[in-house]
Amino acid sequence: MLELRPNCELCDRDLPHDSLEARICTYECTYCAECVETVLHDVCPTCGGNFAPRPIRPRASYRESLKLGLQNNPASTKRVHSRWERGQLEDLCDRLKTTPPAGR
Repeated sequence: MLELRPNCELCDRDLPHDSLEARICTYECTYCAECVETVLHDVCPTCGGNFAPRPIRPRASYRESLKLGLQNNPASTKRVHSRWERGQLEDLCDRLKTTPPAGR
């Protein structure tokens, strides 16, 4: 199950559980669409992979026996920030931004 982090790890913008602006990599690194497009160039500064829109977890559990939805599995409230300094981030993103995700 996805962690649903509450913020962009770069600019710290709020990304609530139902945000259409949240982007994640395969390791759940979470950034806003603006940072992914303008700073990261669709390159995760941690793994080098690409980003996809983060799915929105339904509020309710529509199958009672499964105990799903936000009411049973709430979004995280722990804010996360990228551990990479700006230069380190830019170095990796610049090296990989012209390589398609499938070729990284």
